[in-house]
Amino acid sequence: MPANNPYAQYNRNKIMTASPQELTLMLYDGAIKFNNIAITAIEENDVQKAHTNIMKVQRIIEEFQMTLDFKYEVANDFNNVYNYIMQRLREANMSKDKEILEEVSTHLHTMRDTWKEAMKLAAK
Repeated sequence: MPANNPYAQYNRNKIMTASPQELTLMLYDGAIKFNNIAITAIEENDVQKAHTNIMKVQRIIEEFQMTLDFKYEVANDFNNVYNYIMQRLREANMSKDKEILEEVSTHLHTMRDTWKEAMKLAAK
């Protein structure tokens, strides 16, 4: 996108001014978005587009895993969930299986919604 694109500038500002909690929420939303694009690509038999977007979801999950703080016990639980999601994404990518991606979508939505609720509780 050109540097003078107001939409691109707005998005850059939104990211640069977001709190760590808001950035995490944006990453969950991004993972859901790319997963949905991959599902649609599979429905349209666009193998490359499906692969590209599944890889985007995997990179987001990898980012979540890299930022886990294992001094807290709950990090192990999150890591187990992320490992499971990564396994399912690899399976979906190899077989271009829409049903697996729909399962992943369910997990991503649950985690995103839980994160949003935690943000609300922390703000009180």
